Amino acid sequence: MAETGSDTRTGSDGEDASRSADRKGGPGHTVLLAVALAVPVTKVAYTVGGGAAARDVFIGMEPANWPDVLIGMVLTGQLLASVLAVVVSRVVFALFAARGAVPVGGGVLRALQRVALTVVNPVAMGVVDACFFGPWWGLGTGLAAYALRKGVVVEYRTGRRRPHGHRADRRATAGSHGDGGYRPSRGLRRAAALEQWAALGLTTLALPVLAFVAALDGQAWTSIVRCQVTDGTRTESNRLIELGRKGNGVVGWNLDTEEISNGAGCTGEESLYVREPWWRD
Repeated sequence: MAETGSDTRTGSDGEDASRSADRKGGPGHTVLLAVALAVPVTKVAYTVGGGAAARDVFIGMEPANWPDVLIGMVLTGQLLASVLAVVVSRVVFALFAARGAVPVGGGVLRALQRVALTVVNPVAMGVVDACFFGPWWGLGTGLAAYALRKGVVVEYRTGRRRPHGHRADRRATAGSHGDGGYRPSRGLRRAAALEQWAALGLTTLALPVLAFVAALDGQAWTSIVRCQVTDGTRTESNRLIELGRKGNGVVGWNLDTEEISNGAGCTGEESLYVREPWWRD
């Protein structure tokens, strides 16, 4: 059924808005930024007790080491790491596609370029995940990342998105093959809609929930070591959350005295649990 002029303008406005959101910062960008800022602070505050303790930990870590909190959370949570990898993969791909980095239109060369750009990042994400958590996690992450990136390509083919520089020309939409009367199939449109809903669910629901669960699970974000800590003339064996290394010793948050301490002769402990998870308190 032919579209009316009003429907066409409305669809075009929606597509332009979608493309603009990807270029300037859509839901994925916003959620990733919020997670990167709020979750590490929440992790430290809950683990060490919040307030002055959290402030002392961040000062003891030094600004260059603050990203270690988020990195540590990702490396100790398989599901969080996988969802984050999938979301980042799609957000980056959508950003570059909105800026015109992904070739559109027909032709074997352009099709090969699209395939390469769609596949390379999911493969990389899968390899990284496999290195830390095993081949099955890597395979699942890679396939999910590929599916969502492929979904962005389908969105261009259905006209739900438009390539950079083609705001008004419907014929430039990927998959139109130069035919202004091209209409994507109902199955293709449904696939594009399903991909958008899946991406929205992962980005705005699954990722924040998993991130805050990891922040409140009571585990340290880095190694826990048992060290000899000297206080005046007294030396005791204390458990420290390692914040950094100074010479042959460790600077860490002392779980026994609740202060920053310098430890020597440290040995690692197997368990990372510092306190009960929030939902068991």
